[in-house]
Amino acid sequence: MEKAIKRYFPIFLLPTLAAFTIGFIVPFLMGIWLSFCKFTTVTDATFNGVENYVRAFQDTIFRHAFWYTALFAVVSLVVINIIAFLIALALTQKMRGTNIFRTVFFMPNLIGGIVLGYIWQLIFNGILAAYSTALNLNEWYGFAGLVILVSWQQIGYMMIIYIAGLQSIPGDVIEAAQIDGASGPKRLFKVTIPMMMPSITICTFLSLVNGFKLFDQNLSLTAGEPAKMSELLALNIFNTFYGRTGWEGVGQAKAVIFFILVVGIGLLQLRATRSKEVQQ
Repeated sequence: MEKAIKRYFPIFLLPTLAAFTIGFIVPFLMGIWLSFCKFTTVTDATFNGVENYVRAFQDTIFRHAFWYTALFAVVSLVVINIIAFLIALALTQKMRGTNIFRTVFFMPNLIGGIVLGYIWQLIFNGILAAYSTALNLNEWYGFAGLVILVSWQQIGYMMIIYIAGLQSIPGDVIEAAQIDGASGPKRLFKVTIPMMMPSITICTFLSLVNGFKLFDQNLSLTAGEPAKMSELLALNIFNTFYGRTGWEGVGQAKAVIFFILVVGIGLLQLRATRSKEVQQ
């Protein structure tokens, strides 16, 4: 059997490798090249050095989108993970109907971001209308709306991961801590959380990266209004590339910067949380 696998593995590997190369590697390399070019289509690109990157960093809207996105990613990460963890703790206790609650909390994750954005836009504007204002009249209304929307959508997904982590903790470890006289909060911070670091690593990574990559919900909830002040990085890149004539190269440069930023932050976060796993 092993010899047969070794003999025929190229037959299974080559189609996947070809698809990955055509669908990802080639467009990725072309994207990097185009970020150093002035172009309207990929066939009329002319090299212009780092001009696109200079214009990208000089764009005040892009710089605002960066800090706005960073703040949003941090706030949503904290809110999502704390609430998801607390719900997971509650649903792993001996209580009736836990499976129903798990299903209810997970269901929002199945709804598309565009649909959620428009639904929550109606809800928020309905509430704000009582105060003679609207979601797109203040960037911080949009910020709060995005945090609430994304938290409502993703808490159920993170909850499932935390439940799996809680259920993987050996019961005799918790019992030993109880016998030693450890109180509830002490067991939580000294036993439960340290032993759940793999789940915390996964949830933190997903929350952080999703916060930086958010696009659909931002587009449908606020569309960057007012005056692009509630525009996250992904939407800013989209609007630069497709909405500003002559800025295609700048939009591509922003996309490369965005890629490096997300990968760098993701790797730093993984290194930080995995170091905690090693110590335990």
